[in-house]
Amino acid sequence: MNKTHTPNRKIIVRWLKVIILLYCGIGIALYYLQDRLLFHPVAVDPGKPYDFALPHDEINIPYDNDTRLNIVRFPPAHSADLTDSSTRAPKGVVLYFHGNKQNISRYAMYAPNFTAKGYEVWMLDYPGFGKSRGPFTEQKLYDYALITYKLARSRFKPSEIIIYGKSLGTCIAAELADVRDCRRLILETPCYSMQSLISHYLPIYPVGRMFRYRFPINEFLPAVTAPVTIFHGTDDGIIPYSNAERLKPLLKPGDEFVTIEKGSHNNLNDFALFHRKLDSLLER
Repeated sequence: MNKTHTPNRKIIVRWLKVIILLYCGIGIALYYLQDRLLFHPVAVDPGKPYDFALPHDEINIPYDNDTRLNIVRFPPAHSADLTDSSTRAPKGVVLYFHGNKQNISRYAMYAPNFTAKGYEVWMLDYPGFGKSRGPFTEQKLYDYALITYKLARSRFKPSEIIIYGKSLGTCIAAELADVRDCRRLILETPCYSMQSLISHYLPIYPVGRMFRYRFPINEFLPAVTAPVTIFHGTDDGIIPYSNAERLKPLLKPGDEFVTIEKGSHNNLNDFALFHRKLDSLLER
């Protein structure tokens, strides 16, 4: 009996070793490559002007010796010149925190959603994205967002500031609205938290220990005193609807979770319901 089962036992042990080695090897690779897996920036030469079809100007902030932040401002549609004091004042400003790909060039197309309603739009590129340079950590992203807010406060009251986040930017926007007052927080395709999202894809790994980035929207949202609106599509293949739906119990009376049927991660702008609801928020 022992001789009969010995080969089978050896095969099982051998395969267990292979599986353990694969598990550990993939885990190590995930740990060291997490920045490349999560963020996909495209740098732009700081001396090269953007060729957006929309009127715009740039704010370059020397944050410290190693950090330069680039913000692109889009004026309201009724004013093509942000420097002309004779033009009608904007209704307010939308601080737009974009997703994890490329740079502002990918997201400038969404500025008219707000400029057509009389708002300025400020888009910040994170370090490594576009013309921004400097260290990139979760806390640094929160710090850079706060600098953007403080700059906006030199011209706008909190009641005139809308904080808007898309995808990765929802994590940054939620933290900013947690620590600073604003008129409204709008989140487009948020996750419950970055670690919960990664766990969805890697359920067999101890994500909490492996990944440096937490981005806990679930912890920020309960402390946000401003009205909150969340947009999410049912067919989102990047941040599953079920993950974002976990934020619903954290919303306070008057907050909204707007479900876009058949909407995916990057096409909510194509849906009439998205625009009707967003327009109604901007007109209040």
